[in-house]
Amino acid sequence: MKKNLKAISLFSGAGGMDIGFQKAGVDVVWANEIDKDACNTYELNNPDTYLRRGDISEVYEELKNYNGIDLLFGGPPCQGFSVAGKMDPTDIRNTLVWNFLDVLKIVKPKAFVIENVKALGTLKKWENVRERIFKLSNDMGYSCNAYILNSSHFGVPQKRERIFFVGFLEKNVDSNLFISRLEKKRKKPKSVREAISHLGPAGTDKNPLTCTAKITLAANPVLRKSPYAGMIFNGMGRPLNLEEASNTLPASMGGNKTPIIDEDLLYHGSEINWVVEYHKSLMENKTKAKYEEAPKHLRRLTIKEAALLQTFPEDYVFSGSKTAIYRQIGNAVPCLLAEVVARTVIEGLEDDQPFNPEQLTFESVQEKALYSESHLKIFN
Repeated sequence: MKKNLKAISLFSGAGGMDIGFQKAGVDVVWANEIDKDACNTYELNNPDTYLRRGDISEVYEELKNYNGIDLLFGGPPCQGFSVAGKMDPTDIRNTLVWNFLDVLKIVKPKAFVIENVKALGTLKKWENVRERIFKLSNDMGYSCNAYILNSSHFGVPQKRERIFFVGFLEKNVDSNLFISRLEKKRKKPKSVREAISHLGPAGTDKNPLTCTAKITLAANPVLRKSPYAGMIFNGMGRPLNLEEASNTLPASMGGNKTPIIDEDLLYHGSEINWVVEYHKSLMENKTKAKYEEAPKHLRRLTIKEAALLQTFPEDYVFSGSKTAIYRQIGNAVPCLLAEVVARTVIEGLEDDQPFNPEQLTFESVQEKALYSESHLKIFN
């Protein structure tokens, strides 16, 4: 019987990426996280994994015991790179990707996976960061390709785009082959309705009402063609289209940035989509809509629902305040997407292809190539 591969998880958070790798047959033997609430959540759900709490840079020495392990994976905090943030090059969180590469040098796994926001792979602002990731990993003997993936292409009920840097030690796994294997795993996502409706209405036993931030109509709405875009309510919380995959869930959920659900549409068979009607009235008369306040059947996405849209197991236990739990969920890698990546990496490890630096190519599933020689270029 083939033994499970063993892995180290960095910047583990609540464990979303770990769940995916574990479902792919990987034993996560050592993990690291600095956030107290996320650590508590991780330990509650991963009793067989040793969790090292604290700053990763302070525990490099003990990682020498894991030299030659099969896999190293993780998602260094990405707020410094994200278009949703200030995109400040001096943001301390931007340096954590180099901590990951420090560990890579110490541990020298057979393969590694770094997850981060799409912006790190597409914006010229971060060109030097991408190029350095490629160069440092190449210098350590890894072929490193980058893939921008939309989680909804792989069964996740959420349109979440992320970049994955995938490296293999002393072997070149052809990026076209890697992409073809990803393509074989494509799967239509569940809609928001299909993903959460079995929980029951918010406030019931299986679906506690966890966010009570009031929903009010924006005094100066920002309109877009879609009623599910723009800003027609207070704060950044946008309504979710129940018949499609959700938009990206932010880590800032918990207050008025929490997405909005129409309870009547979801559970009470309403034939009127209030959000669509309200948006239509705004589009027809941009100075004044026919409604003065949001109806009571609009409410915020619950913790249980948010976790399911990230494909956490329904029985997953979270620790911390409501805000801390929403943050853990929003920061996570969708479990199902992580599983797809893990299975594809494992297939790459099973290939018998020698490492040839001259054959390296860096491509994305979205038909954008990330190619690095002396410089990194992005082209359509």
